[in-house]
Amino acid sequence: MTDPQSLFAPENLSDQEQSRIQKLDGLRAAGIDPYPARVKRTHTIAEARASYDPEGSNETVFSIVGRVKSIRVMGKASFADLEDGTGRLQILVRRDTLPEGYYNEVWKKLIDLGDFIGVSGPLMITKTGELSVDVQEMEFVSKTLKPMPDKWHGVRDSEVRYRRRYVDLIANEEVRELFRKRAAITRALRDYMDGEGFLEVETPILQPIYGGAAARPFVTHHNQLHQDLYLRISFELYLKRLIVGGFDKVYEIGRDFRNEGVSFKHNPEFTQLEFYEAYADYADVMRRTEEMVAHVAQQVTGSRVVTWQGHEINFTPPWRRIPLRQAILEASDIDYEAFPTADELRAEMRRNGIDASSDAQWGKLVDTLLSKFVEPHLIQPTFLIDYPKDVSPLAKSAADNPLQVERFEGFVGGFELCNAFSEINDPQDQLQRFIDENYRATHGDVEAHPIDVDYIEALSFGMPPTGGFGMGIDRLAMLFTDRDTLREVILFPHLREIRHEEEIETEKE
Repeated sequence: MTDPQSLFAPENLSDQEQSRIQKLDGLRAAGIDPYPARVKRTHTIAEARASYDPEGSNETVFSIVGRVKSIRVMGKASFADLEDGTGRLQILVRRDTLPEGYYNEVWKKLIDLGDFIGVSGPLMITKTGELSVDVQEMEFVSKTLKPMPDKWHGVRDSEVRYRRRYVDLIANEEVRELFRKRAAITRALRDYMDGEGFLEVETPILQPIYGGAAARPFVTHHNQLHQDLYLRISFELYLKRLIVGGFDKVYEIGRDFRNEGVSFKHNPEFTQLEFYEAYADYADVMRRTEEMVAHVAQQVTGSRVVTWQGHEINFTPPWRRIPLRQAILEASDIDYEAFPTADELRAEMRRNGIDASSDAQWGKLVDTLLSKFVEPHLIQPTFLIDYPKDVSPLAKSAADNPLQVERFEGFVGGFELCNAFSEINDPQDQLQRFIDENYRATHGDVEAHPIDVDYIEALSFGMPPTGGFGMGIDRLAMLFTDRDTLREVILFPHLREIRHEEEIETEKE
């Protein structure tokens, strides 16, 4: 790593950056603190705009603060645009209304685009009809040492945008609006769950035993307790403990962590909604899912029909329901139930020209068929239902087929959006499923579910029939903001590490 002391060395700075450092020194030489602890502010820009009365006297003095987005010097007067988190407003700066020397020596020489300033004065309408603050007082708030992105082109390189999201947000208003919409998605989900009588709870992120999904965990260590812990891969087993404890409807919105690859639909940490409802089964959860997602679409976008990547996606219930076995058979011409072992299914896949890993277990091969032949074509909201027991260690078996479970996954836009099932509430059945998963783990399945003895103890106290559900909020945000990768809707997505020297060289160029 570069010596931190050299970050502001002249040889590591562009000409613009060196100029800004000189202006920083000039502010201090003039007795102006470039980074004061506080600033006078009476109104946000949006509040100031809303307060203007075209018929009134408009003698009220407004104190606003914002980033300088443009400057137009016109001799003894200047116009500039200030922007805060609520909007943009023009200011009129006159030499004769500021302290002697301030206009020429500070405003014109030491203030750059991107700096934060505070101004006070009444509102007025200019000759061109622009609402403006007639500046009577000005104070410096924060000096910006980096040049702003080009106002016409903004930041377009996706690697730079994701790695330096703060620059992306400065340059691109549409990106700021995207994340406002993402926040609205989370609010709408909470509104729905709260309105349906669910209790929002919080469960441990650091867990002694990970569980609730087929995924590899991140491992950490508690020094004082001399104990390895895992970042959670799911909330599931803790939320079901709360059903045992007497809460009939619970949900959690939070971060999960899975030690897996990165793709357009995967990030090592992601935001998830999970809910569990006593006295419900997977059919009840399907109805609730389509109702909830349609509600969020209406609240956030104003319609249940959303445009995503050129597709008109209609979230209006009811969604299609297709048995997984039927969907795979129709798409690949393979009936996986006719090939009950991994070797048999692998051989059949290869006979059909399908790449099948030599060490993949039966459930992984079924998932390959789903991912390759079915999933990419499920653009409209669709539930695939009734999954094999072999790939669903926490789902209740179907009453009419012991090899099948009451599980569904919801697909939209060609990718999985959610996963749900009728929960196992028989502790002996659940223990045997864990034992079966442990066998897979000993034979190389790194995503096999571990045995959680305490969870079996919890089920032994009795859990009513329960429907459970999990959905990635990042993927929902992709759909409602018309983005084709998770990196667009996660403020700080995980990226490969690069050397700081490379960052400096890129910036100098």
